[in-house]
Amino acid sequence: MTTMAQETAAPVTPSVSEIRRHELAAFLRHRREHIAPEQVGLPRGRRRRTPGLRREEVAHLSAVGVTWYTWLEQARDIQVSVQVLDALARALLLDPTERSHLFQLAGAVDPTPATTCPSITPGLRLVLDQLGPIPGCVSNSRYDILAYNRTYGLLLCDLDAVPPQDRNAMLLSYTHEEWRSSIVHLAEVQRLMAARFRAGMAGHLAEPAWKTLLKRLRTESAEFREIWDRHEVGASRPRRKEFLNRYVGRIAVDHTDLWLGPETGSRLVTYAPADEESRQRLEKLHAIALERTAHQVA
Repeated sequence: MTTMAQETAAPVTPSVSEIRRHELAAFLRHRREHIAPEQVGLPRGRRRRTPGLRREEVAHLSAVGVTWYTWLEQARDIQVSVQVLDALARALLLDPTERSHLFQLAGAVDPTPATTCPSITPGLRLVLDQLGPIPGCVSNSRYDILAYNRTYGLLLCDLDAVPPQDRNAMLLSYTHEEWRSSIVHLAEVQRLMAARFRAGMAGHLAEPAWKTLLKRLRTESAEFREIWDRHEVGASRPRRKEFLNRYVGRIAVDHTDLWLGPETGSRLVTYAPADEESRQRLEKLHAIALERTAHQVA
């Protein structure tokens, strides 16, 4: 016999957070099942029954516990930090749109720089282009490369081929082999960059983007861990740099920061040739970059 309470009971409506958790769980499962082991450097093996990656493989690639990741795919009510979301996005090879979707489902703010930045106006992009053949880029105090001209794009590596979320000069100087091999005095540059990063981070200790970058550097580079533990601090200053470019050879430049706002904001970074030979080689590199662009458009 049906009671009055049973007849009048309203259906239970899931909360927004619960809906998000289930959507996040489904999204993670779908991405995991559609990534071949070979795509992330894992052997397929003969006994693999799970399509794509196993849960424990994703957990290992993201440096999180298997049980914790399993709970995430089960839509359990657990806290997820932006650092973990960043690691998951990289482990699951998410493109920028998928990455944004992941952070939205988790109710978190993506700490990595966007592919477009409000400070990069059309006028500033024109200035960058007009600097050629002098290499130039716009960077912030965290070393995120927000925009760059054609010459800079080929100065240390093919920067267009680097995913936007990895376009960070310090991260590249510690983890990207071609970028590293292009810097003549690599050890000195790494030490100075780490010292500047520590000085800049003092005003951003609680910001997820800074903490995420620091954790990634400490995780991926033993060199960085050793230098970081020295607790050196430094300030920005003009200085001479030397690069060994794979297209035109050795280039000597004078590095200058032109701040576009307060010193905690973005800056226009320029590399003027330090001698006539370097000027000629930068002109040649600029011509190569223009020719590559023309072929891509054609």
